Amino acid sequence: MRQAPIARRKLYQEVQARLLQRITAGEIRPGEQLPSERELMEFYGVGRVAVREALQELARSGIVEISHGERARVVVPTAQLLIQQLAEGTRHLLRMQPEMLDHMKDARLFLETGMVRLAAQRASPEDVALLHTRLRQHREVISDASHFIERDMLFHREIARISGNPIFPAIVEALFGWANAYDRSIVRAPGVESLTLAEHERIVQAIEQHNPDAAEQAMRDHLTRANALYRHVQES
Repeated sequence: MRQAPIARRKLYQEVQARLLQRITAGEIRPGEQLPSERELMEFYGVGRVAVREALQELARSGIVEISHGERARVVVPTAQLLIQQLAEGTRHLLRMQPEMLDHMKDARLFLETGMVRLAAQRASPEDVALLHTRLRQHREVISDASHFIERDMLFHREIARISGNPIFPAIVEALFGWANAYDRSIVRAPGVESLTLAEHERIVQAIEQHNPDAAEQAMRDHLTRANALYRHVQES
């Protein structure tokens, strides 16, 4: 059986692979700086262009960070950083294929109904009190569209935090970022803000009662009914 030829990598890709291997092996640990560009050039026997391109690729992948005038540093991995890297690719996808936004909304519905079930099961009295605070803060900016969107995200992020999974709050922030880039104008329509606040109240009540089924239904109603209203506003 004939084997496919092994693809030849560009020089910077080879440098990138070798640096990644050293990072993965723990030779260069999170938070530590990489060798200088000159040291890397000498170590691998390559030019400055290959080293810089390799470092830039690692930075785009969220593995290292590059600050002007300093050596590249291995990033300390966090859930927030992971989702931010995913968010960049997703924003590009939505720019190229706007129809994917409906799929994003479906994903948000699936994820947030699951998150709110966990929140209803696990919420402490302090968590519930903080949700009431978030709701009050949200109500205070009902006439300020920009801050209303921000407080909306904070409310949903609080539910994600209560669920107990540290990845969920980062996902919620990313979902809001993706949607706001394309749906921001619809939250300015009269009546949408009041609908959002009323449905948030239902969600908080269900969490406070530790009723996962009611919490899931309240979140499902909130997201599906809001999406339908938003589409109607846009069409009008």
